[in-house]
Amino acid sequence: MVSISHEQITRARAAGALSPVVVSARYSRAHARLEIEFANGVCLAVPVTLIQDLQMLEPRPTPSQLAEVEVWGGGQSVYFPRLDLSLWAPGLLQGVFGTRGWMRELARGMGSATSPAKAAAARANGRKGGRPRKEPLAIVQEAGKTA
Repeated sequence: MVSISHEQITRARAAGALSPVVVSARYSRAHARLEIEFANGVCLAVPVTLIQDLQMLEPRPTPSQLAEVEVWGGGQSVYFPRLDLSLWAPGLLQGVFGTRGWMRELARGMGSATSPAKAAAARANGRKGGRPRKEPLAIVQEAGKTA
């Protein structure tokens, strides 16, 4: 059996005190998002469509399943008993809603978002001639040799 020293316990408690602690969690049906309040006063609202663990479930969770949410693990986890699924709250607070691949796909989707402002900027840039052309690699290399 492994023994844990008093010093290790003290360090673990100190580290835990620095970690954000959830005091309440609820599912907002009107906005389809998970709303979490932390002990430090920070409130976080995350659309459930962004959370990989919820989106990977088959069948998709119903609003009534999502509405039953509890705070577990001393405020470190948000637990959905009807789904038997928990989410690590500090990760959500850091903006981590899934694996690296999931986050990459979320970013790609957000980067391709269009808006009237983005379309107008693209048209204005096009009237100016668009992006400058890249020089072929051979020309760039030759220019470097003569310099």
